[in-house]
Amino acid sequence: MENKAKNTFIFCLGIILIGVLIQILGKVKDDSLVFPSIFVILKAFFRLLATPRTYHLIFTTLSHVFVSLIISTVLGISIGMLEGLSSFFKKLLKPLMTMLRSIPMIVLVVIIMVLTKYKNVPYIAASLILVPLISEATAEGCKRIDTELIDVYRLNSSFSTRILFSVYLPLMAGYLRQAYINAVGMGIKIVITTEYLVQTKNSLGKAVFSSTYFNDYDEIYAWALIMILLVLILSEIPRLAMKFLRPLWSGGEAVAKQCKRARQRKRSSVSEPRNSGWQLTRPKSP
Repeated sequence: MENKAKNTFIFCLGIILIGVLIQILGKVKDDSLVFPSIFVILKAFFRLLATPRTYHLIFTTLSHVFVSLIISTVLGISIGMLEGLSSFFKKLLKPLMTMLRSIPMIVLVVIIMVLTKYKNVPYIAASLILVPLISEATAEGCKRIDTELIDVYRLNSSFSTRILFSVYLPLMAGYLRQAYINAVGMGIKIVITTEYLVQTKNSLGKAVFSSTYFNDYDEIYAWALIMILLVLILSEIPRLAMKFLRPLWSGGEAVAKQCKRARQRKRSSVSEPRNSGWQLTRPKSP
């Protein structure tokens, strides 16, 4: 508890440091329009929180993030399982994953804008950029699973959806949790950037564009604070989800370990020499 309070205090000091840096830049540049005082920023921040339209904009952006996470989860886990279980698919998909990981986002957005409608750009762009992150974590977690556990399940049954959710995903939960913590923050930034570029109606990206157009820099900083709060709140969802799913997933790992112990006992019983009932005795010397 004390450690958590200490971390919260340090985090608040970091926020104060950001405010101090903004004030210093405002004094150096002598431009109160671009670098308004912290009190002006906080006033705009609370004014936005008191406006019902703000929550409508947040809902639109979060819906884009949520849909993008669903699409990237299905594609990322599927590709990651293929890469983790087969070296052929790992080599085959490596150029595609490298391209998605290294291509500039603005280039990807422009290509998607040409191929599809503007309203679909936030979904597709964020999904494509998040797929390599989730697939890499899935492939790494799949490779770290004890091979003997996988061999036991292969002997008892073939690969199926039940095996995926009761064995593979529970054993890869640690890798997936960290991947989703990063994916949530990255997804919000990507979605808002694409909303800004394609002018998505009733979104945070559009709101930032409007504030930039009218030189309302205090609102730009206020929107930035709202986005930071969204990232902090949503980053806790993967941790809470893993805590909720851990009791449901613990059965798969327990069964796998039981099967492993049973297989080891069977090996040890086979390797023991059998007693035929005959005893060889050395003849006594006269």
